[in-house]
Amino acid sequence: MKERIMQAFVDEMKDKGIKFTMDDLASRLGISKRTLYEHFSSKAIILDSIIDLTIMEFDEKTEAIVKNEQLPLLEKIKAAIKVVPKYDEFYDLRILEEMKKYYPRQWSKMNQSLNEWDALKKLLEQGIQEGLIKEQNVELLMKLVIDATNITLDRRFIWENSITVEEAMEGIVQVLLFGMASEKN
Repeated sequence: MKERIMQAFVDEMKDKGIKFTMDDLASRLGISKRTLYEHFSSKAIILDSIIDLTIMEFDEKTEAIVKNEQLPLLEKIKAAIKVVPKYDEFYDLRILEEMKKYYPRQWSKMNQSLNEWDALKKLLEQGIQEGLIKEQNVELLMKLVIDATNITLDRRFIWENSITVEEAMEGIVQVLLFGMASEKN
């Protein structure tokens, strides 16, 4: 039931923004408000649960990639950059801006998670050491990767250009790792 509630919460946020009520959420689920409160005592707690789940899942997926001995290092870097967490539709600029205003503690946690990526940083450092990646300032590389992947938070851009988040991430990885120039040049 908690999983259903969290998904309905994300759906409400997509439809109405963050200002929906617990009544709206209970109605979407077809349950009583009392039943809803048996699982979550507030919107903030649901929001915390979604954030914790997405961060945990993101970290688990990334860690599995890092530990996969079958993948060459460059493939690990590509796969790590392309990790998309559950409830990825929750990662939307409009929702994040509203969260910043009405739920600053939760926004701070989200913002921190969107700007930290220690596992990828270690992979990039290893790539530089092994000569797979040109010698660069790792902090600059991390900033480039984070800012580029955060483009996918602009869901309007994604929708208007008829691409999926996964397609956008693949394009970002290709440009970041292999550049924009064609191989003909």
